[in-house]
Parts: sequence; C-alpha cells; structure tokens
Amino acid sequence: MPNSRPVRKAVLPVAGLGTRFLPATKAVPKEMLPVVDKPVVQYAVEEAKEAGIEQFVFVTGRGKTVISDHFDHAYELESLLAAREKTKELDSLLEMLPQTGSVGFVRQQQPLGLGHAVWCARHFVGDEPFAVLLPDDLMVGTPGGLAQMMEAYRRVGGGCIVAAEERTREETKRYGVVDPGKRNGNATEVKALVEKPDPAKAPSTLCIIGRYILQPEIFTELDRQERGAGNEIQLTDSMARLIGRMPFHAVQTTCCRYDCGDKVGFLQANIAVGLQRPDIAPHLRAALKNMGL
Repeated sequence: MPNSRPVRKAVLPVAGLGTRFLPATKAVPKEMLPVVDKPVVQYAVEEAKEAGIEQFVFVTGRGKTVISDHFDHAYELESLLAAREKTKELDSLLEMLPQTGSVGFVRQQQPLGLGHAVWCARHFVGDEPFAVLLPDDLMVGTPGGLAQMMEAYRRVGGGCIVAAEERTREETKRYGVVDPGKRNGNATEVKALVEKPDPAKAPSTLCIIGRYILQPEIFTELDRQERGAGNEIQLTDSMARLIGRMPFHAVQTTCCRYDCGDKVGFLQANIAVGLQRPDIAPHLRAALKNMGL
C-alpha cells in the first residue's frame, strides 16, 4: 500500500496587502471581499474541510483581525437572528465555523514571500504533512480541488503534490512551472520546478496554482531563508530541492480556477458562483441577458 501519512492541517497565507483592489482593501482585507455572499477565504476553508482537514492556521499581517473575527462566534448577531427566527441565516453562520480549538493565527511580520509565509507556520505544523491553500485562487467544482489532490496523494504514495493547470507560454513568467515526467491518471511526475521562467526557457506550460500538499521536510529547506525571484523567499525553490527525495507530482483537477486577486478574475468568480446558485441563477441570467451578455 502507498505510504501516505494523513493530511490533517492546512496553512492559509493571508498577509498580502491587496494593493490591486485599492481603495476597497484600504480597511478590508482582500480575503474578505465577497464572492456572491461569502468572503473569498471562506471558500478555501470549506474546500479544506471537505478534503478532511481538521486544523487550520492563518498566516496574517497587520490589519487582518477581521479574518479571525469572521471565524469566531458573533453572539449578539446570533442572538438577534434566533430571536427573529431567521433560522436559515443563523445556520449559515454556524455551519461555516471550524471546530472550537482547531484554528490558529500567526503573524508574518515582514512581506518576504510565500515561502516565508509558510515557514512562519512551522511550529503549528510540526512533523507531519500539511496542505497550503492560497485563498486568492477560488476552485469551483465537485469534488473540490484539495479533495482531488488528496485522492492522488494516496494513490501515488504520498510525497508532495502541487495543483497545476495549463497556461499559455507567455503566462509562464508569472508562475512556478513544472518540468513534467510520467503521467499517472491526473497526476504528472515532477522532474524539476522553475519559478517565473523566461517564457522561451520554460520547461512546459504546466503551471503551479494555489494548492499544495507538502511534507515537513520543506521547513528544513525554508530555514535557509534564501531569496529567489523578486528577491523573495520562494516556496517553489524549496519544493524543488525535495524532488528526488520523495514522490512529487502535479495534479490537474477538474475544477475551474478563478484568480480572485485579479479584478477580472474576481468578477468572473462572482458570475460563475452566482450561476451555480439556484436562488440567484435565474435572476442573474436575466440580468446578463438584459445587458446584452
């Protein structure tokens, strides 16, 4: 049987400033911007819970306390909804709360890159495999993106798993790019990783997106605190040094990914999620039709 230790913990880096959404993000974290009626970060937490994640750590920065408030009880609001018999609204608040004691928060005091953000969660993770979910990447599909990665993780014998999708060659300069090997269903062996390569030198157009399953050995590599592309501590560089030491695969899920860190991607996500909601879809289709879309 494949030797794949269960993945129970998830790291969610949420320390970014969200400058592309100013002035909206001056006082509201970008992760709290709503897609229809739920903040972006809540979709990532729900995806992780569906995949079997039991414990969550948010890597935050200044001005992000509203995220911790969101994943906590709001007793006055809950009491008001109960008194007014707004059962549906009350249930929607209670159902999304992680189990008491299962959520932690650590501060990334300097914006030194994704690798540094993950490194900040090292004491929470300890010596076990863990998932990383970037809330900006909204994965829409059933089963969720991380659940599909978990299935592949068990099938290929554990190790490291990254979510990936095909992009245009010109876009490879914005991503970590996979040098692909053999295929095993939806999983492709990773022979090497290159962070933000020149498109002419990219080993493929298979690009890493914001979901990862990593082994604790990654922290030994991150401990080096070496700077890479953009003079930041890149997670991709540390992952690359694990290749050959353990199974390493890129998984292409059946989910649609929407980049909610981009204005157009954020609008696309709202439309896509709205069209999947029975209570909203008919009215949204009519509105889009009236707009000539």
